[in-house]
Amino acid sequence: MSTPLLMIRGLTKRFARTTALDSVDLDVHDAQIVALLGPTGAGKTTLLRTIAGLEQPEQGSMTLGGRDALSTPPAERDVALVFQNFSLYPSKTVRANLEFPLRAPSRNMPAAEISERVAWAAKMLRIEALLDRPARKLSGGEMQRVAIGRAIVRRPRLFLMDEPLTNLDAKLREDLRFELRALARSLNAPVLWATHDALEALAMADRMVVLDRGRVLQSGVPAEIYARPASPDVARLLGWPPVNVIAARNIAGHWTATDGTRIAPASSDGPERATLGIRAENLALAGGPMRVRVEVVELTGPAQVAVVPWAGIRAHALASRALELAPGAQVAPSVRPEHVIVWPAT
Repeated sequence: MSTPLLMIRGLTKRFARTTALDSVDLDVHDAQIVALLGPTGAGKTTLLRTIAGLEQPEQGSMTLGGRDALSTPPAERDVALVFQNFSLYPSKTVRANLEFPLRAPSRNMPAAEISERVAWAAKMLRIEALLDRPARKLSGGEMQRVAIGRAIVRRPRLFLMDEPLTNLDAKLREDLRFELRALARSLNAPVLWATHDALEALAMADRMVVLDRGRVLQSGVPAEIYARPASPDVARLLGWPPVNVIAARNIAGHWTATDGTRIAPASSDGPERATLGIRAENLALAGGPMRVRVEVVELTGPAQVAVVPWAGIRAHALASRALELAPGAQVAPSVRPEHVIVWPAT
């Protein structure tokens, strides 16, 4: 693979006694969408601000386009940072907000080129009719389009998106998610996209970096991380309904839960103890040796989630709406061995 546009090694940032970034490694290649997935406090915003030059790390290295970025002033890094709170000038028109980054004295950009770029961005984001409207009179979705437009008019070498859809309603988030993916493809520009929403990360990203408490837990192709998470912590951050996590022992060649439920065959030369992970869609409600009663049924549209007492936990199973389920119904949970994730106990 080619040399990454952005290459970070051992990046560490502290605030007083809190380590916000703990030896972070990260690569972003040209025309690639990389999702930074993690909960609040994971270090996502700190990492983006450090890349943009708004924070200075205590340790580590960072190159951008082959150049040492840490010694490069923020204005010369040529990155665009989009915040979740829009950060528009409310009294200025949409046009003036879009023009603002292009009118910096250091750019010395001709008025005709500024007009051309604003028209191009407005057309791409479908906000042409809003150009003469004050920003304070925009809806949340319109504000976010303008904030993104203000970033793309610069045509930077790297986009940094800090939870840009968080403040929008669910339907608008979905619409903009796919539009922004298409936009990134059309611009052929790399995007580093920070989010706490696993579905958003899975839908948007070519690569994913799972971050928690300032540390990278796993990185790779989203589908691979979902199927084979490196730890229970990674598995819990990805997917809904939540993954079923079960403590088990290898007893007579079978992974066996603490309540005696036999879950799947175990290797004779493997560990004696392990933590097992089973995705809700891989827990069938038939075929098992033991019958249990359904505690809760939640409808999710085309599917339904059943909560059942199984293997010593309250397990989640994702089932088709065609299956008639109700609290109190008896089911016999089972799982195919190939769908069991095994994490050796530490």
